[in-house]
Amino acid sequence: MGCLHEGGVTVALLEIRNLKKHFPVRRGMLGRARETVKAVDGVSLEIEEGETVGLVGESGCGKSTLGRCVIRLIEPTDGSVRFDGQDLMALSRAGMREVRRKMQIIFQDPYSSLNPRMRVGEIVGEGMSIHNLAKGDDRKARVRDLLARVGLRDEHYDRYPHEFSGGQRQRIGVARALAVNARFIVADEAVSALDVSIQAQILNLMLDLRQEFGLTYFFISHDLRVVEHVSNRVAVMYLGKIVEIAPAGKLYKEGQHPYTKALMSAVPLPDPTRKYERIVLQGDVPSPIDPPTGCSFHPRCPFAERICSSEEPALEFDGSHGVACHLFGPGRRG
Repeated sequence: MGCLHEGGVTVALLEIRNLKKHFPVRRGMLGRARETVKAVDGVSLEIEEGETVGLVGESGCGKSTLGRCVIRLIEPTDGSVRFDGQDLMALSRAGMREVRRKMQIIFQDPYSSLNPRMRVGEIVGEGMSIHNLAKGDDRKARVRDLLARVGLRDEHYDRYPHEFSGGQRQRIGVARALAVNARFIVADEAVSALDVSIQAQILNLMLDLRQEFGLTYFFISHDLRVVEHVSNRVAVMYLGKIVEIAPAGKLYKEGQHPYTKALMSAVPLPDPTRKYERIVLQGDVPSPIDPPTGCSFHPRCPFAERICSSEEPALEFDGSHGVACHLFGPGRRG
């Protein structure tokens, strides 16, 4: 994996340190903020150049908020994000505009993320104009080349988004991200709105483009099988925190955290002759307005002990495998 070097110290392409995003909840006639939703609550993560890190978890756990905070589509409440050795939190609006050329996002809904009043050629080429990368005939030629690379035809250049299928619209979204020579792409549920067969086509396209352009992906999804297929490493998120992270193959075979095990047990197996035990969690996901003390998962954990309700576990690593649990993980019974 390619990395930068600062003073002889190796750093990742993207470094997230103790990132938080708390949304105020305003109530009453005066709209005073009396409570906060802790959507992202102290996430630290590194992504090296050229790799794909997957992020999984239940709906509402803060995955999409984290992805948007990383590229400052949403301003974090606290913490730091460094991209290519540069502190994004310290950048002005103009400075962030230049960095955003290297950091792009592919949204979940391939239709609402495209301007319905613009033709495809204008949508894909808009970023080139904004960043002064190409003009006139040169821009048109580059846009047509990008459309071909993502599997669209030359005649699609002058069509509007409503004239395309969901899979084709997502291909347009991919082309738009590549148009500004992006190095890092947040894929926020990029295939969840598509049919299974179309999902496979888009995933294979993204893998091919990663190889061709040396892209780095932060792949957010609730579909564990999709994440396993595309990721080098996978992080598991629960109630705004990372509870486990490991290389994809290891996590899916040797996941240690009780929440990870419960998620994995819900994944259907393609072999009808194999039997597996489904782990059904009790209770509901706690409110991010008033998260539990100690380990946020302890109210639903079948193994919870007294320490779990009083002391928050740190994300401890054994090599490349990190687990935030008092009972399972490096040097413990798991």
